[in-house]
Formats: sequence, C-alpha cells, structure tokens
Amino acid sequence: MAQTQQLGTAGSATASKTDAEKAAALRWMKRFALSLLIFMAAVFCVAFALEHLYPWLSYVRAAAEGGMVGALADWFAVTALFKYPMGIKIPHTAIIPNRKDEIGVSLADFVENNFLSEEVVSEKLASVEIAQKVGAWLSKPAGAQRVATEGAAAIRGAMAVLKDEDVKDVIEAMVRKHLLDPPWGPPIGKVAERLFADGHHHALVDLLVDRSTTWIRSNHTTISSLVTDRSPGWVPQFVDGLVGDKIYTEIYKFARAVQDDPQHEVRLKLDEYLKDLAQELQHDPAMIAKAESIKDQVLGDPEVRELAGRTWSAIKAAITDAVEDPDSELRLKFTSVVQEFGTRLLEDSELADKANKWISDAAAYLVGTYKHEITSLISDTVGRWDAVETSQKIELQVGRDLQFIRINGTVVGSLAGVAIFTVATLVFG
Repeated sequence: MAQTQQLGTAGSATASKTDAEKAAALRWMKRFALSLLIFMAAVFCVAFALEHLYPWLSYVRAAAEGGMVGALADWFAVTALFKYPMGIKIPHTAIIPNRKDEIGVSLADFVENNFLSEEVVSEKLASVEIAQKVGAWLSKPAGAQRVATEGAAAIRGAMAVLKDEDVKDVIEAMVRKHLLDPPWGPPIGKVAERLFADGHHHALVDLLVDRSTTWIRSNHTTISSLVTDRSPGWVPQFVDGLVGDKIYTEIYKFARAVQDDPQHEVRLKLDEYLKDLAQELQHDPAMIAKAESIKDQVLGDPEVRELAGRTWSAIKAAITDAVEDPDSELRLKFTSVVQEFGTRLLEDSELADKANKWISDAAAYLVGTYKHEITSLISDTVGRWDAVETSQKIELQVGRDLQFIRINGTVVGSLAGVAIFTVATLVFG
C-alpha cells in the first residue's frame, strides 16, 4: 500500500511538473507574440513620424501597419477561443467555455463515427496479430509467471470477497437440486442393470468369496467354539468337538465349491437376485420408496448443511494454500500450461489465426453494440467539467501552438501590408 501511494505521489508530481512546464512555455510564447506586436507598433510610430523626411519609410510604415493588423486580428481569434477578449462579451467569443457541452458531444460523435467502427477495429486488429504477440509473451517464463501471479491475486481477492455462508448456501442448493431432489432408485437401478448385465460385479463377488474362504480356513477354532458354546451342557465334550469339526468341514467345503465353480448355484442365485434388485429399483414403487427413505436418513438437512460446509472449507483451504505458495503444484502446473499455450500460439498458425479471428469478432461485436456507451464517456466527462477550468486545460495543452498563429499573423500581415502598399504605389503613383 505504501509503495502504491509513493507511486501515485510520484505520478502526480510528474504530471504537475509537465503542466508547470507547459504553462511556462505558454507564458513565454504569449510574451513573444506580444513583443512582436509592440515592436510593430513602435516601428509604425517611428516610420509614420519620419516618412515625410524619408519617403522610403512609407514602405516600413505599411509593413508595420499590416503586422499590427495581423497580430491584433489573430490575437482576437486565439483569445476568443478561450475567453472574452479584454473581458468584453462580444458575440461568438469565449467559444470553448460557452459551447463546452456541444464540443464534448461533437468530439464523442467524431470518435464514434471515425474510430469506433467495426471495419476500422477489425482491420487494425487483423494487422496487429495479437495472438502471436501474446503467444510470444506467454511462451517466456517471465510472462507465464506474471499471468500466474496475477491470477493468484485475483483468486485471493475473490476468496476475500466471497462470504462463506453465501457459498455454502449455493453448494447446498446445488446438492439438493442435483442430488437430493431427484429420486435415487431409478438411476441407480439403471446403472446397476448395466453393470450386472455386463458381469462387472463378478470381480467383487470373487473377492468376497475368496476372502470368506480364507477366513473360514483360518478360523477353525472360532467356528468350532460357536458349536460348543451353544451346545446343551449334558452333551459330552467330545461330541461337541466332533460336531464342530463336521460343521467346519462342511462350511469350508461349501465355500471352496462356490470359490472354484463360476456356475455354482449360489453365484447364479446371487446374479438373479441382483438383476431383480436392479429392476425393482427402477419399477417397484415400494423399493423406490425404500431407497428414498434410506437417502433421507443418510442425507437429512443437518447432514447436507454439514456436507456443504466441509466441501467449501476444503476447497477454500486447498485453493488458498495453492495460490499462496509460488512452488505449489497448482501454481507450477498453471504456469506450465500458460507457457505451453503461448508456445502453441507461436508455432500453430491455424490456432493463432482462429484466436485472431475470435479477438477481432469479439472486438467488432463490442464496438458495434456498445460504441455509443463507450463514447458517451467523453461527452459525460466533458459535461461534468467546469467551463472555465475546461478552457484553461485545453489552452494549457494547445495554447503554445496557437501562439504561433499570432506570430505568423504578424509576419504575414507585415508582408501583406508592404505588398499591398507597393502595388498601390505602382498603380496609382
């Protein structure tokens, strides 16, 4: 912030220095033009007083007289642009203060009709080859890093502006609209039907059977103890052991049979059950209602709100950490992508032509649609200016050059005066 203020102060100081220099140059030119007028007046007086003694001074008098007329006429013309000459409210003087608003509108119309036309903008952009220039800049590490830095600053600003509660409300609304409001049964049933028809569930069934078989083989004691614990007390212990071993053996044999035979009855029944379940999820109102009940139990209002909060907190923390760290994977990847895109713009002429055409079309559309709003900035700004201040600003910018009109008028008037006097003398004697 301090650096920005220093830069702003430096910029203001530079602008003030420039205005001061222009004001000094304008004052000097005014004095010079006035000095010429005074000089011509002095020459005229001397020549007029002495021409009866020295006839050739009549030519000098004519030149001085013409110079004074030219100087006064051009002084009046230049002064009349910015103020009333000598404070006298002569008609059609002080043009800029009195017609400030009309000048602003005329300037806006001139810019709109001659600069902000679709043809002019399109032709200019087509000749500039913006895509190639942007590609050359982006392809350099410094350019890509600058884009990444500015993008990170924009993201930080957005994160600072966004209110957490508002974002959570948006996420919650999206979850409800796209996840909770639509019924779950039919879409889940359609997906399941396709998965079961293609046999994608067999891998999961194989995994469950393998794990079950492995567990049974490794837990002989556990299975046997289940029989012993539930056997009546009057049954001899050795009988419990024999029954437990028998039950374990049969269970293990059954599990191995299911594991080894892909067409085992259990597998076939499981396939049939799953396919029926997929159909019921799509067409059975009772099953659809049961799915909706499960959904409501799992994702009620508190759960959805908590989900939205956790989601936004996780996203915000991840993005903030990534943009704050110049060496984060996100920043590095983004910089790399930007640099690669710049290289493509340079090397792929077809892509560059498409980008240039898109830029040209977009600019032409914006100009064609909003050129009046753009140029209204000129007329509105000029309209808000104070009349006297506007006149002073314009005079400060162009007044020095206008003083050359007075100087030229003095010189041209002198030449014209002596020429007219010479011709008249030759013709009439």
